[in-house]
Amino acid sequence: MAAKLKVFVTSDGLTDYVVATTSRQKALAACGVHQDLFKQGAARQTDDPALVKAALAQPEEVLERRAGSAAALTAVKAAAAPAKKKESSKAAVKKVVDLEAQLQVLETRWAEQAAVLQKAREALDAREAREQAAHEAERAKLSAELEKARKAQARG
Repeated sequence: MAAKLKVFVTSDGLTDYVVATTSRQKALAACGVHQDLFKQGAARQTDDPALVKAALAQPEEVLERRAGSAAALTAVKAAAAPAKKKESSKAAVKKVVDLEAQLQVLETRWAEQAAVLQKAREALDAREAREQAAHEAERAKLSAELEKARKAQARG
């Protein structure tokens, strides 16, 4: 003897969903829900004659309509099945390993180049400091000579 079908209703606020099945768990599974909406009060069994008639005409199939409306129920289009995960081929695994190795080589090379550039920056900064000190010393010497020459010109 087959189990008696019951009609269950839930809503997401925009759409009402109705399904005829033998248990609450099967109703949740048919709707693709993993939470117990019945425990939360978001789903219930119904004996509304219009809903029962429509759901029993298409058992185990989820029907929908705009929330709160009296529109006719239509079947929910099944979501596309997720693509099967392919086994990784040896070539794909080798490609990943090779690319990871290339990336590691690139990162090592960059670290070495960055160290060389940092040393060059430090050397350039040291040279700039020496050149600036020499410039300032020469400027001070010339400024002193200029001041001395102006005083001599003013006296004479």
